[in-house]
Amino acid sequence: MQLFKTIAALAASLSLLGCAAVPAPATRPPVQAAASVEPFVVVANPLAANAGIEVLKRGGSAIDAAVAIEAMLSLVEPQSSGIGGGAFITYYDASTRQVSIYDGRETAPAQASPTMFLKPDGTPLPFRQAVLSGRSTGVPGAVAVLALAHREHGRLPWSSLFGAAQRTASEGFAVSPRLARFISSEAPQASAPDARAYFARPDGSRLQAGDRLRNAAYAEFLGRLAALGPTAFYSGSTAAKIVERLRVEPLPGSMTMADLAAYRPIKREPLCRPWRIYAMCVPPPPSSGVGLIELMKLLETTDIAARGPNDPQAWFLFAQASRIMYADRDRYVGDPAFVKVPVDGLLAPDYIAQRARLIGTRAGPPPQAGVPVGAPAAAADRSLEPAGTTHFIVRDGQGNVVSITATVESLFGSGRMVDGFFLNNELTDFSFRPTDDQGRTVANAVAPGKRPRSSMTPTILLTPDGQFAGAIGSAGGNAILAYVAKSLVAAVDWNMSMSEALAAPNLVARGSSFNGEVDKFSPQVLQGLAERGIVVKPGQGEDSGVHAVLIRNGRVDGAADPRREGVVLVLPPR
Repeated sequence: MQLFKTIAALAASLSLLGCAAVPAPATRPPVQAAASVEPFVVVANPLAANAGIEVLKRGGSAIDAAVAIEAMLSLVEPQSSGIGGGAFITYYDASTRQVSIYDGRETAPAQASPTMFLKPDGTPLPFRQAVLSGRSTGVPGAVAVLALAHREHGRLPWSSLFGAAQRTASEGFAVSPRLARFISSEAPQASAPDARAYFARPDGSRLQAGDRLRNAAYAEFLGRLAALGPTAFYSGSTAAKIVERLRVEPLPGSMTMADLAAYRPIKREPLCRPWRIYAMCVPPPPSSGVGLIELMKLLETTDIAARGPNDPQAWFLFAQASRIMYADRDRYVGDPAFVKVPVDGLLAPDYIAQRARLIGTRAGPPPQAGVPVGAPAAAADRSLEPAGTTHFIVRDGQGNVVSITATVESLFGSGRMVDGFFLNNELTDFSFRPTDDQGRTVANAVAPGKRPRSSMTPTILLTPDGQFAGAIGSAGGNAILAYVAKSLVAAVDWNMSMSEALAAPNLVARGSSFNGEVDKFSPQVLQGLAERGIVVKPGQGEDSGVHAVLIRNGRVDGAADPRREGVVLVLPPR
């Protein structure tokens, strides 16, 4: 019902475009529904993309293909996601034109405490120490959430979806250049005992690109998962191994068999709002979809659409709006079962207008969080959210679409493995400090059973009459919001092809930091930004993983981020 209200509001808002303060440029691509549906996948690894396409060729649904894709990604892209982590699924049902959200975010064990990431003196643990600890792993949600979505939208038997990943694990696959880079990286998890053993050559050296990697333990587990369903993960020998592995020093965790057995994914209503000529639908908290919409609404108040990628003022507007959004997101977004998140207040037109006035003409000190209607008294948050994660999109022959962001959090999760897959370090997404100096509780503080705040925002765009118009999402930790927003601005406002939009430079502005791809910006843009108080520095922000699709003139304009190894595969319509 809420979605229909949003569509109605969108239609009404579009009728008023002629009165808008900042009119839409005439070059913006028209929204058109495809006359015939072309099934497609957009995935970060070719082997996973092929696994999804084969399911679609067998008549499988978008969710069927997603199960096969994630099973393969767990094997071939373990630095980013896997069945030992979690996911958010944004699902579009073509027959009803309804969007649903499936929340498979990890949860803190029942014995977790707000101070679990503090040293005895009350100061936060170093991140390296925390991420390698048994405390960093939340109860995984990926298997459960995929199973829930499959029960509701699958067409092929669950047992038939793991063959490609199982064969690849048994026979082995060539290590990709990207995986090889992280195997040899300085990330602490790459040097963890389990990761060192898994990625070792017979002589003890680390695997290199082109080497064959086999994973018999994962193949055996997938056979049980195919036959038994989620119980193969959440009970029995695998669950016992997870608990045992997390109880090992340093800093053993508190997860129990009961925690695993009690995990439940949540089906939620989407958060949908008009943006430009679309309805934008994202997951609600604990996802940061509200932050993405706030950022896009802030940019709507500016003339960024009339500018372009070579205009420093456009990037200034983007940076300033990003800083405002992050200030609000960091202060208020958390698990709605534990904290009040002022979603409507953050997106209210008068609040957006008030916050947009802070953009100004020159970057100054970091903006403070605003006080939207319904905002609780919350402390400032310093959660780290390191880069990681994967995103993929699938459309089946009936026009159903999934936009999925999945993760094990940081590279190779916690570095600990069970049955051939890595366990996540998702609980380090919580704020290590549960309160501020005034004793106010941080919205994203640890609590038993709580889901950590996530930057994952798998997004679906709809036409005014509710048809599928596009999908987008990214990897990248807290930078996800900036990556997705940049790509949308480039593709929609600047009318770039999706490939051009994703390849455009990244700029992540949060607090006092302005990180970006310095070598991709022109000297004129960098100089113009410096004149406006923004000095772009290399750092977090270069390694995005955006995958996106727009329907333009009835055809699929899809792209995979050139910074990774993704591909777009499109089948002819049936």
